[in-house]
Amino acid sequence: MKSAQRPRLALLGATLLLAAGGCSVLEADKIDYKSAGRGTSLEVPPDLTQLPGQSRYSAAGGAVTASGYQAGQAAAAGAASPTASNAMADVRFLREGGERWLRVDRPADKLWGPVREFWLDSGFLLAIDQANLGLMETDWAENRAKIPQDFIRSTIGKVFDSLYSTGERDKFRTRFERNAAGGTDIFVTHRGMEEVYSSTQRDNTTWQPRARDPELEAEFLRRLMVKLGISQEQSRAVMASASAAGPAAAPNARAVTEGGAPAVQMGDDFDRAWRRVGLALDRTGFTVEDRDRSKGVYFVRYVDPTLEKQEPGFFGKMFGRGSAQLPTSKYQVTVRSQGQTSLVSVQDGSGAPAPAKDAQRIVQVLVDELK
Repeated sequence: MKSAQRPRLALLGATLLLAAGGCSVLEADKIDYKSAGRGTSLEVPPDLTQLPGQSRYSAAGGAVTASGYQAGQAAAAGAASPTASNAMADVRFLREGGERWLRVDRPADKLWGPVREFWLDSGFLLAIDQANLGLMETDWAENRAKIPQDFIRSTIGKVFDSLYSTGERDKFRTRFERNAAGGTDIFVTHRGMEEVYSSTQRDNTTWQPRARDPELEAEFLRRLMVKLGISQEQSRAVMASASAAGPAAAPNARAVTEGGAPAVQMGDDFDRAWRRVGLALDRTGFTVEDRDRSKGVYFVRYVDPTLEKQEPGFFGKMFGRGSAQLPTSKYQVTVRSQGQTSLVSVQDGSGAPAPAKDAQRIVQVLVDELK
């Protein structure tokens, strides 16, 4: 792909040079997303509109032990519990290790509309909108607040706004899980891409995955709390309380061989292992088509992140051209309890042992994310 220099039109170069000496770059510490649009997506998961209608995202196990949050006062979590919990009205913010999520005392069907509206109001389009699967995912979008607001940007940029780019794109996946109390756990995970030069001459660029941003995940969880009825002040107090409590260390995950096949050994009981594996799948290029918690199975498709398609160039954007869809394979990722530990294994789409090469690659992806 040809270089996506920012601003991209050479005819603006002289103007930029003239203005460079007399303007300053203001760093805007805020979030202002603008979706790239369906015609210019970096990735569109294949066949998601053809998924079956049944849903197996079922009730979670026992309630998480947590300290409460008293209105208007931040309180540290109890030392005996590894989970930091902060509640206001019927919305609670939970933190355990590096995992953060919301627990809402409402059924999933009552939350789907407000959460969907939240992402649209935040500047995103939805690439996945599957209420029957409890899965919602935004399209790739750019945080326009990261673009320097200098003199040129504030004048010419208003007319040629699309010529400016941060060279980064983000997408967010929201997963709904019913819990034992009849409410819903809401998880938000981030994936990022960045544009980098692909030649020593710096005349071509390509898109590659970048590290997830846990602070972005936390901020959108906070904003979602506000959407669900918590005030801005209360949401900030809740987050401050959770941060003060500090994260508990996550048990180790390591690759092992079980019955001659690669697997992941986790130092977690089933409840936590199920949650951590679900978050790891969301963050690492898997599309969870369905899940059956009673059997400990995630039904997934996998796209190798190194094969993510490149964003179309400038003229490709103008004419709505995109790349061909990437090939995916179906797998079953199974979480099995072993007392206070758990074992994660990989099968093919039919439940038979996955090819050794595929299983080894997926196990390593999960270990890298879980450890």
